[in-house]
Amino acid sequence: MDTEGAYEEQATRAGQVPRPAGPPTHPPKPSYAPGRGPTLADWLCTARPVAEPGVWRYGHTPRPEVEAAQTPDRALASGAVISFLACVLVWSLMRNTYIPFWDAPLKLFTPHSWWAANGEPVRDTGGDQAKPIYELLFVSALLYGFGRLGSWKAAWNRLVVARGPWVQALAVVPLAYVTLLLVHNYQLPLRQLVEGFLDFDRRPGGDQEANLNLMSTARTVIDVVLIAAFAWLGGGARLLRRLTRLSSPATSRSTASTIVGGADRPQRLPAENPLEDHAMWPQVREAGLVEAADRLETEAGGGRMNDVDYARIRRAWDSVRVDPSRMRAFADAVRDKGAGACVHPSGARDLPVRAARHDLLVRQVLLGTVEEGARNPYSRRGTALALDPDVLGTSLLAVGPSGTGKTRQLVRPVVESFSLQALAGQAAVVAVGAAGAQLGPDAAFDVVVRVGDPASVYDLDLYGGATDPDEAATLLAESFVGDVPGVDVRRAATALAQLLGPFRAAYDRFPTVPELRELLDQVPTAFAALRRDLAGQHAMLRELDARARQHGSHADPGQALADRVALLDRPAFAGFFDTTGQGRPFSLRALEHPVRVRVDLPERGHADASRMLARLLLAQFNAAAAARTDRSLFAFLAFDDASQTLTPETVRGVQRLRSANAGVLLTLRTLDDVPEVLRTPLLGSVGCRMTFSGVTTWDGKRFAEAWGTEWVETRDVTHRTVFADQPLTRLMHSFRKLVTGKAVTTDAVTVRQVERERWSASDLAHAVPPGHAVLSLTSVRGERAAPLLVRLSGTS
Repeated sequence: MDTEGAYEEQATRAGQVPRPAGPPTHPPKPSYAPGRGPTLADWLCTARPVAEPGVWRYGHTPRPEVEAAQTPDRALASGAVISFLACVLVWSLMRNTYIPFWDAPLKLFTPHSWWAANGEPVRDTGGDQAKPIYELLFVSALLYGFGRLGSWKAAWNRLVVARGPWVQALAVVPLAYVTLLLVHNYQLPLRQLVEGFLDFDRRPGGDQEANLNLMSTARTVIDVVLIAAFAWLGGGARLLRRLTRLSSPATSRSTASTIVGGADRPQRLPAENPLEDHAMWPQVREAGLVEAADRLETEAGGGRMNDVDYARIRRAWDSVRVDPSRMRAFADAVRDKGAGACVHPSGARDLPVRAARHDLLVRQVLLGTVEEGARNPYSRRGTALALDPDVLGTSLLAVGPSGTGKTRQLVRPVVESFSLQALAGQAAVVAVGAAGAQLGPDAAFDVVVRVGDPASVYDLDLYGGATDPDEAATLLAESFVGDVPGVDVRRAATALAQLLGPFRAAYDRFPTVPELRELLDQVPTAFAALRRDLAGQHAMLRELDARARQHGSHADPGQALADRVALLDRPAFAGFFDTTGQGRPFSLRALEHPVRVRVDLPERGHADASRMLARLLLAQFNAAAAARTDRSLFAFLAFDDASQTLTPETVRGVQRLRSANAGVLLTLRTLDDVPEVLRTPLLGSVGCRMTFSGVTTWDGKRFAEAWGTEWVETRDVTHRTVFADQPLTRLMHSFRKLVTGKAVTTDAVTVRQVERERWSASDLAHAVPPGHAVLSLTSVRGERAAPLLVRLSGTS
C-alpha cells in the first residue's frame, strides 16, 4: 500500500518502469533558509480564493474590476485647504457673534436662570458646564462637516501618510502646536469644559494657590492628552516599533524569521472549529481512522512533513475514497511510516533544490508579477502570476530571442513544478533540451537520457514502446521526413511499415538503426537474410516484394528515409536505440506512471539528428498521451528549444492533448523556425501564448493577430483660439498672451469608442522592457485571460 497502486510497475517496451538515474547521496536541501518559510499549518490555512486563470491564489486578495475614480493630488490638497479655511472663518464669525442665534438651541433647552442679559452663563450655575459642552459639540460638528466636504482623511492618507512614517510624524508637529496654542488662548472650548467641572475654592479670601495648582494640573493633563492624540495621528507607535527593531539586531532577526519572502504572511482562513484545520486531517478522522489522523497531525506539527508529503498523502487518501478496499493498507502505511507513507518509487520526498516558489495545494508555480500600468486590466495589476495544469493543459508557446530568460524564468520553473507534482503522484513530466541546458540537476529526475553520451545509463526507445509495425512506422515517418518538402508522410509511413512488419514477424523485435538503414538502402545480404527467415509467411514476403518494386521510383520516399536514418547511424550513437534487449531504453509509454524524465540531445555536434529526435519525441508523446488508459496523471512535455520540431501532424496532435489531460511547452527563438504554413495553425492550436522582450515586428504581427482587438474609449482634445469682440476682453487676452506666451484657447473634447489591437506588432517589439513578457492564458474549461505584461521575477 506504500504506493496504493498508483506507482505499481507495469509492462512497457523496456520491460518495467525506469528506476531513478541515481539515488541522492545526501538529504535534499531545504527549499528556503531555516525560519524563513511558513509552517505547514500556516501554509494549509492560508486563503486561496477562486480567481481568474493565471492568478497566484496563495494569499490572493481580489481587486475590483474597475478602478475607482480618484481625485488628483492637487485638487485634493486645494479642496482640503479651502475647506479648512472656510471652517476657521465660520467658527471665527460665530465666536465673535457676527452670526447671531448660533447658540439659540442651547438657551432654548436650558433654564433661563443660567444666563445673564448679555448671554454669558451665570457663575456657579449649570451654564458654566453647558456652554463649553455646546461649543465643543458645535466645533466637532463643524470639523466633521467641513472635513467630509474637503476630504481631509483622503488628503491626509494620500499626501502625508503615503510619503512615509517620517513625513507623517513631522506633519503633525505644526498641527499640534497650533492646536495647543488655540486651547491655551481659550479659542477652542476644551479648557473651559474641563475647568467648568473643577471644584475651585470660590469663597472670598479662599486658597488662590490651590486654585492655581488645580488649573495648572488640568492644563498639563489637557496638553498630555492632546500630544498623545497627535502622536497617534502621526503614527508614533509604529515609528517607535520600527526604531526599536532597528536598534535590536536580535529582534530584527527574530521578526524576519516569521516573514515569508520578505513580506507579511498572507491572511489565514478563519477556523471556527478545529476540524477546519487541514493539518488535522478531518476527512481521515471522519472515516474512522483516528490513529492515522493523529500520526499525520503529529508529523505535521513536529516539522517532519513538507508540502510534497501532504500533497502525496492527500492524493493517496483521494484514491482510498474512490476504492474503500485500500483503506486498511493506507492506515497501515501511515502508522508505519508517517509522513513517508505512499512515497514515490524513487524514495524522494522533495527536490534537491527549488528555483521557484510552488503551491502544491493548488498545483501552481509562481512566474512573476503583473505590471502596474494602463496596458493591463485594473483587476490584474500588481497581482502575482502563476501557471498550473489547468492552463498548461491547453499548451503554451513562448517566443523570444536568446538570452531573454526562456529557460531560467519559464522552462525550469514549470519543469520543477511538475517534478514536485510527480513526487506527489499527480503528474508525469518529460523535459527535452540540449546537453548542458539548465533544466535541473540529475538528482531531480528519475531518468536522464543523454543521447550520444557513452556514460548514459538510459537509452531512448526509437519506436516509442509501440508493438504495432504500422503505428511505429507512422511515428518514425513523422519524425524522419515530416519537415522535408515534397515528401508525403503517408507514403513514407507505408514504406517503413513494409520493412518493420516483416522484420518484427521474423525476429520478434524491430530493427536497430544500422539494420533499418540497410533495409532502406536495399542491401542484398540484408534482404536475402530477411527473406530466408520469413519462409512460409507469404503476407510478409509480399510486403518485402512491394518495397522492392517501389525502391528507386520517382515518388519513392525510401531514399529520403535512408538519408535521415543515416544521421543516427553514426559512431557517436553506437550502442543507442538498441532493440535487442541489452540496454535500458526509456519509452514514453511510461507516462502512466509519475516519472520525471530529462532527455539531453547532442545539439552541438549533431544538430540535424537532435531536431529529428525532438520531432520523434513530440510525435511519441502525442500518441502515448492519447493512448493512456489511466489519464488521472497530468502528462507534460517541455521543449527548451522547439526549433524545426513541428510538423502538420504534431501541430494537430498538440490541439488534441486538451482532452487527454496533457500539455506541452514549446519555446522558440523566432517563428521563422517554424514552416510558414504552420505558423498560424500553431498559434491557433495552443491556448497560452507568450512573447518575451526583443521579438521582431514580424513575430509580433502574428501574435497581435492571434490576440485580436478590443473596444477602447479614446478622448480627442481640440484646442481652438478665442477671438474676443469687446476691447476690454481683447486687452485682457493680449496681457495674458504676453505673460504666458500662449494664446487664449478653449478645449473641445470628443469621446469615442474605437476598436484597436490589444497589442500591436510595434508594441510587442519595442515596448516590452527587458525581463518582461506578454502572456495570454486559456484554461481547459475555456476561461481566458487577456494578454498581460508580466515582470518575470519568480518572487512576489
